[in-house]
Amino acid sequence: MSQPRTATPQSPMRAALAALVGTSIEWYDFYAFATAAAIVFDDVFFPADMPPFLRTLSAFGTFAVGFLLRPLGGIVFGHIGDRVGRKKTLVITLMMMGVASVAIGLLPTYAQVGILAPILLIVLRLVQGVAIGGEWGGAVLVAVENAPKGKATFFGSFAQLGSSVGALLSTGAFSLMNLWGSDAFLSWGWRVPFLASAILVIIGLVIRLRLEEAPLMDDIKAEHTAQDKLPVVEVLQSAWRTVLTGVFALATATGGYYVVTSFLLSYGTGELKLSESMLLNGLTLAAFLELLVTPGLSWLGDRVGAHKVVVAGLVGVIVLSVPQFLAMQTGSVVLIYAAMLGMRLVMSALYGPIAAILAEGFAPRVRYTGISLSYQVCNMIFGGFAPLAAVSLSALAGGHYWPPAAMLVVISAIGIWCTLRLRRLAAPHPSAPLADSAAVPAPARTTA
Repeated sequence: MSQPRTATPQSPMRAALAALVGTSIEWYDFYAFATAAAIVFDDVFFPADMPPFLRTLSAFGTFAVGFLLRPLGGIVFGHIGDRVGRKKTLVITLMMMGVASVAIGLLPTYAQVGILAPILLIVLRLVQGVAIGGEWGGAVLVAVENAPKGKATFFGSFAQLGSSVGALLSTGAFSLMNLWGSDAFLSWGWRVPFLASAILVIIGLVIRLRLEEAPLMDDIKAEHTAQDKLPVVEVLQSAWRTVLTGVFALATATGGYYVVTSFLLSYGTGELKLSESMLLNGLTLAAFLELLVTPGLSWLGDRVGAHKVVVAGLVGVIVLSVPQFLAMQTGSVVLIYAAMLGMRLVMSALYGPIAAILAEGFAPRVRYTGISLSYQVCNMIFGGFAPLAAVSLSALAGGHYWPPAAMLVVISAIGIWCTLRLRRLAAPHPSAPLADSAAVPAPARTTA
């Protein structure tokens, strides 16, 4: 039987902003690696006599390995978050990510130490993968579980905004360092965004150490007994359908995102010989647009239904998949920027509301583990390997754009069905936030 709550409720906006600041720093580190993998690592960490295609593939391979351990991070930190509390996990993951990022900025190059350089890069990338695997679930729940009734989608989007802020800061930092010229950039400029992470991590730790647990955490702890199963075991036994459906519902928001950022950057500079700084500036503008529109789209989700907003965004991705690449081929800065902004607009509809949608799919006692499994398994499959698949498919087609575009269409179509399916798998729990509570009554849960 649940005991009375003893925790002092904190301001929903304070909790949301704390989630935003922390995830912004973590995603800054993560996207800095993604950007560097697209434009720097092939020259810095791999032999110059390696064929360009293999160097590009190897660079994206180091990016992909970080996704392999993200489910492990979700399981480990999900267990801590469901049993001990969300705050402790968020402090640990932030420190892990920050230390790994600073270390990447200090790594020797292939010319200096040979094969040891990419090995060290991969090790640090794996540390990043574990950290971000545990980060997302905790940040989302800090925002969602402190949200007022009927506003879980809006407040949950603040944790999601960290992706936009992190992308904006990282691409902006690389754009700034690119102004020093290509020689300086390859020599030392690319290191600065990674080293700057130290300052951001200190800021994030100050904020997160002052964070309070949601009152719901007292109820969760009171429910635990010595006979309880591990959270991951309980989730896989009772809600495996929700986990699996969530994986495919998130495919475009994760894997598709890297196709229209990292792969697009590599494709534009490599295959089309477009200006690196022009594309970086375009991605920076797109990240800024995402930052502006995500709260509004999430607010709309609380009014008309978060699932409807996500489905509309997936339809938008399908419509814009081919036009985006056609705009790249024109070389027109106006058309390229318009395509980037349009694609990021519809993708904002996917990413903002998904936090609350996933959170309502699991009972609070295993919610951290449940949403982390869905999100991180999806990232391992689609996020980490989407750029690799896009590069490989494009190369097999002679450098054409249509295979990556077709991939976006397919995973978005699957995502539409799975997003609608998640609506029927919502966990019936009195304290579970309902993403669509202001719009449509949740149906009874089917067998999970």
